[in-house]
Amino acid sequence: MLISVQALRALAAWIVVFHHFMQVFFGFEADNWVEYLFSTRGQVGVDIFFVISGFVITVSTRGKSLSTPQFLLHRLVRIVPAYWLYTAITAAILYFASSVMPEYGLSLKGLLMSLFFIPTENPAGYGYYPILPVGWTLNFEMLFYVVFAASLMLKRQWRLWGLVLAIVVINTLFAHQPFISSFYTDPIIFEFLLGVGIGVIYSRHGLPGGRWWPIVLALTSLGTILAFNDPSGMLRFVAWGLPGAALVIAFIGMEPRLGHNRVVKAMGDWSYSTYLLHVIVLWSGDYVLTRQYGLSPYLALAICVPIIAIGSWLSYEFVEKKLSRRLKRYLPAPRRQTATA
Repeated sequence: MLISVQALRALAAWIVVFHHFMQVFFGFEADNWVEYLFSTRGQVGVDIFFVISGFVITVSTRGKSLSTPQFLLHRLVRIVPAYWLYTAITAAILYFASSVMPEYGLSLKGLLMSLFFIPTENPAGYGYYPILPVGWTLNFEMLFYVVFAASLMLKRQWRLWGLVLAIVVINTLFAHQPFISSFYTDPIIFEFLLGVGIGVIYSRHGLPGGRWWPIVLALTSLGTILAFNDPSGMLRFVAWGLPGAALVIAFIGMEPRLGHNRVVKAMGDWSYSTYLLHVIVLWSGDYVLTRQYGLSPYLALAICVPIIAIGSWLSYEFVEKKLSRRLKRYLPAPRRQTATA
């Protein structure tokens, strides 16, 4: 994994953290321009995640001989343990102390469908959100993984086109039918394809580093993102997805500058755990620090941030890395493709 991409992934995760800080502590009501930007633009971290996911999957599988079951099993071992853990923690809080997370809901059906990445209306009635609400993005991720895995059954020269066609057909045709959730009609799913495209170009031709063009491209992308207030549908894909893809390209161009930064690499490694656990910490912090002890939201945030960071590190080391490695011992290792394959 490129350290520069890890840096962007960490940045995206913490943007989402501050977006949810505004939700939990202020109900998205902003009193200044910084709060307003995090309330109305903080969701863009998800768009960046989706582009990065498409890029990483494409680059990491390049030159490897993976069967469809192998790919899916390796992805499940990587994604599921941490997600199930934090879903279980959220469910336990809702069952034993629902006042900690007053906006969330719990039901057995919702919990089971959440664990198996099946989109369903949240028991609290605010949309297609799992018991751990940030898991809605993983429902898109898992669909992308399934389609990508299916594309591995095609001849190599047809895999990219098969992947693109499948995503387009699912979004525009199948998701409107009763056998697939309308959840997948959201054009945000196309952002994975942007990452795939960047991954194909990078794998085949590379992307040059530079001093100025990555900075100019990153600032232009950021300016475009900031120009749009919480867009939805295809406008979100254009206003945030395309600039998000440009940000990925810009950060790849910064690899010569960022490639030796261990702190950035570590934060990128922890970003999946950061994304999953931060809402639990924020709601708990709001309940204990603000509602029980009367601390100001920003003092509570100052306490929550290091807890999120330390929790992310521990989660990565002991859940994502150690547990996943143990599980992977039971999986067949991918083979390198031969030159004639």
